[in-house]
Amino acid sequence: MDKGITPREYTEELELKTLCEFASMSKNSLGRAVEEPSCPMRTVYQRDRDRIIHCNAFSRLKQKTQVFLNPTGDHYRTRLTHTLEVSQIARTVSRALRLNEDLTEAIALGHDLGHTPFGHAGEAALAKISPNGFKHYRQSLRVVDYIEKDGKGLNLTYEVRDGILKHTDEIASTREGYVVRLADVTAFINHDIEDAIRAGVIRSDELPQSATDVLGKTKSQRITTAVSSLVENGAESICFSPEVEAAMSELKDFMFANVYKNPVCKSEESKARDMIEKLYYYFYNNPDKLPSDYLSLADRFDKDTAVCDYIAGMTDKYCTNLFIELYVPKGWGIY
Repeated sequence: MDKGITPREYTEELELKTLCEFASMSKNSLGRAVEEPSCPMRTVYQRDRDRIIHCNAFSRLKQKTQVFLNPTGDHYRTRLTHTLEVSQIARTVSRALRLNEDLTEAIALGHDLGHTPFGHAGEAALAKISPNGFKHYRQSLRVVDYIEKDGKGLNLTYEVRDGILKHTDEIASTREGYVVRLADVTAFINHDIEDAIRAGVIRSDELPQSATDVLGKTKSQRITTAVSSLVENGAESICFSPEVEAAMSELKDFMFANVYKNPVCKSEESKARDMIEKLYYYFYNNPDKLPSDYLSLADRFDKDTAVCDYIAGMTDKYCTNLFIELYVPKGWGIY
């Protein structure tokens, strides 16, 4: 490294020399809402990644449902392990395409920070109750903008915020953001298949053969096929080949029909929705019972938003324990 140049500056120059023309260069970031002095060690995207990893919402992902509520086995995915798998797949693709791996990693690690307890069941419950609606990707952006650090937010770069917001059903402004979107789909379809087989909900030989003939018979083979397809199609247009896209869609349809809407593995979700609904109305009607941080959010935004912020941030365990505390009678006796 040249004398007089910081590690950050060296990395920025290295990006300009080695990344492809479609990559998002750290040096050219559109910046943060609140300008900050540069870090001598890390690029702006590396700082964003570190801020996300060290935030409270990221820690809570380990106790949030991915698909199966309160599984008894140790190897079922949680929202945290899902996030790490998305990050690994997305980084592999970005590195192969010579995109900005640090930006990709930051988006991937932050994409699900706003997910509710009990997975999509919790999200559906808040979406139904809240007059403002509720989407986990919008909530993920609220987490990094307004909730973390006692309401000050993480002050992330435009590119990371854009990728987090648009990881589900919009086109991100960067190639790295779109890589995360497709890595998310690749991860959840394949690890949910593995979890569903482990749970005895489906068998591997029940997967549609027309899809597995294209993608592979095992999780490893299917992820490799998806990653290879993205890389082969290049950085100009981040997409699967038509054949792989069709096979992925067929697997996704199979999972919705046989797992995501399966009455056996979804049998407890109505209880989760009921808990969230009761907690919502309790705090909406008693906003003074909200923790002080969320009372401040109610003053800053509105009561509904603050209640949704509070509930969405809960882990499965915290949500259940709070419901028991508020609604389940305690034993009484004279001692």
